[in-house]
Amino acid sequence: MSTAPPSAPPLPADLETLLHRLRLPHIRRAAPDVLATASAQRWEPAEVLKALLTEEAAGRERSALATRRAAAAFPTGKTFDAWKPELSSIPAPTQQALRTLEWIDRRENLVVCGPSGTGKTFFLEALGQHAVEHGRKVLWFTLEDLAFLRVGADFHRRRARTWALAACEAWSSSATLSIVTARPFAATRHGSLRRA
Repeated sequence: MSTAPPSAPPLPADLETLLHRLRLPHIRRAAPDVLATASAQRWEPAEVLKALLTEEAAGRERSALATRRAAAAFPTGKTFDAWKPELSSIPAPTQQALRTLEWIDRRENLVVCGPSGTGKTFFLEALGQHAVEHGRKVLWFTLEDLAFLRVGADFHRRRARTWALAACEAWSSSATLSIVTARPFAATRHGSLRRA
C-alpha cells in the first residue's frame, strides 16, 4: 500500500498577500511545493529564487499564449500537427518558407486561392496558430465579419462608421498578422447577410 506524499504547508498569510499584491500568481501557486523541496534538499537561496522566477516566467508565457489565441478568434483550432504537407498543392519549399514567418517581418502580403476543399483555410489557420505560438498577435476575420461591420456602419451612419473603422484600425494595427478568409454568404429575406 502506497501513501500519498504529504502536501506542502501553505504560505504564511503575509507572504500570500504580498505575492498577490505584486501580481505573481504563478509563484504564489508554486511556492509551497518549491519551498518544501528546497527545505528538504537544502537548496541555496539563489536556487529557490531561480526556481520560483522560472515558474513565474513559464506561467506568464502560457497565459500570454492563451490570451493571444483567444484574441485571434480562430474558428477551429487547426494546427500544423494535423496538416499533411504532402497532400497540399502548395509546394513544400513554399510551405516551409511561409512557416519561418520572415515574410511577416518584411510586411509582405499573402494571398492563398484555389478551389473549394483544397485546404486553404486549414493552412491559413495553422499558419496563424504557428504565428501565435511564436509570440505574434493574429486576428482572424471572415469576409462576412467585415461585411457586417460595413452594414452596421451604413445603418448607423457616422457614429457607427467611425466606431467600425476605428475598431478595424485598432485591431489590425495591434496585430502582426491579419487573416481574412472568404466564406460563402447570401442575403436573407430581411436584406441582412447570413452564411450560405
